[in-house]
Amino acid sequence: MKDKSLDFAFRYGAIIVIIGVIAFFGIKLPYFFTYSNLTDILGSISIVTFVAIGVTLSLIVDGFDLSVGATVSLTTVVTASLMIWYQQPLAVVIIVPLVIGAVIGLLNALLIVKLRIPDLLATLATMYIIGGIHKTYAQGYTIYNHMQFPDGSKAAGEMDPTFLLIGQGKWLGMPISVILLLIAVIGVHIFLTYTKYGRQMYITGGNEEAARLSGIKVKKVRTLAYVAAGIFAAIGGIIYASKVGSGQIDAGSPLLMESVAAVFVGFSVFGAGKPNVIGTFIGSVLIGVLVNGLTMMNVQYFTHDIVKGGVLVLALAVTFYVLNRSRT
Repeated sequence: MKDKSLDFAFRYGAIIVIIGVIAFFGIKLPYFFTYSNLTDILGSISIVTFVAIGVTLSLIVDGFDLSVGATVSLTTVVTASLMIWYQQPLAVVIIVPLVIGAVIGLLNALLIVKLRIPDLLATLATMYIIGGIHKTYAQGYTIYNHMQFPDGSKAAGEMDPTFLLIGQGKWLGMPISVILLLIAVIGVHIFLTYTKYGRQMYITGGNEEAARLSGIKVKKVRTLAYVAAGIFAAIGGIIYASKVGSGQIDAGSPLLMESVAAVFVGFSVFGAGKPNVIGTFIGSVLIGVLVNGLTMMNVQYFTHDIVKGGVLVLALAVTFYVLNRSRT
């Protein structure tokens, strides 16, 4: 009976917690269940979920990317500067940050796959490098419309209204960023579950030597995973710039921990016991619901991390306790 209870908690615990949290806030807060509030919750998690998808892909190949938050910071200020400082067309504004994300992923892959530096150490180093680059590039300033430079001159450009629709616009009452997020989640889930390359990623992460002996090009697979992680972080940076309408320095700093929490909460969704994009999305929803409900209840913002940390500890405790029991 105890084992069955643990297995049930492992498979459905995260779903039950989300339903319980939603029910609690729905009873306590009369406006919680409004359509606008529920779409606001989804809109608030769009950025962190894109970042978390990148973390998920790196974990699938038995890695871990700590540089995703710094990548968001860099791509956010680059995106804003391309419009405000250099008045570039929208295509350039979108493509350049994506290329930057891919290059950061390649750098991580070079350090980890080629030079065999442990992933945590390699991505920690790139995190500091990217953080320094983005602050140096922005000269420590937030980039905003017609900003004034230290020499007294002003930037000639401003944020493109069409670009701002990505983070601020709605279609049929649904934020466009949420629509993009749902497309990404479904697309990545299909890729990982139903394609040869997705299965190769899981095989590589499960046992790299066995994957190599079976003919899988494990170095290529791991490299592509880190490149994809960088690109998804860059997408998060683009949406961040669009949502706030400026280039905020250190924008991605809090996103790393939130994305990691979402990924590991997702381990226990439907008993997956491994990184998966549907679980990551559900983990993000749980965190978003908690933050939204606590904010509506006027709970001080500095206590939110305690609640998020507690949820993460609970999810990890159940997940790894059950996994360890199944191995013994």
